[in-house]
Amino acid sequence: MSLTLEIAFTLNGVRRRTSVGVEMSALQMLRDVIGLTGTKYGCGEGECGACTIIVDGRSVNSCLLFAVDCDGREITTIEGMAGDARAQALQKAFVAHGAVQCGFCTPGIVVQATHLLATHPHPDAAAAKRAIEGNLCRCTGYQKIVDAIVEAGQSLPEGARP
Repeated sequence: MSLTLEIAFTLNGVRRRTSVGVEMSALQMLRDVIGLTGTKYGCGEGECGACTIIVDGRSVNSCLLFAVDCDGREITTIEGMAGDARAQALQKAFVAHGAVQCGFCTPGIVVQATHLLATHPHPDAAAAKRAIEGNLCRCTGYQKIVDAIVEAGQSLPEGARP
């Protein structure tokens, strides 16, 4: 029998309480306990970026974070970015550039790119490449993704915030 703990945290702007196993990852909690399936399980080793979330303003591979370590934290998933002006600009640019193919990696890349635009609102191609270097996409050569990120940043007004 696994030991469980009750944790409290803010998820996509809403205060939450839930019980989690001490060995459970934040990814498992989000998908299996809470039911948010936009965050994807890719490798389980922090190598592919499909499970990227924002925790206290920093991008994190949720497969490497224990759920119990979410206690008291502020977490944003791809579902929580629906009203974010940066994520909306990225969505439009991804479509315009054909940067989405199978779509499995897209939520993690969009979360990472949204984080980039929050910290560096108007990135050039080199900054966009650095930002997504921890995100694996098996379908593209990344150029369309990089172009979309740069365009999204250019489309935002100075000082754009969600």
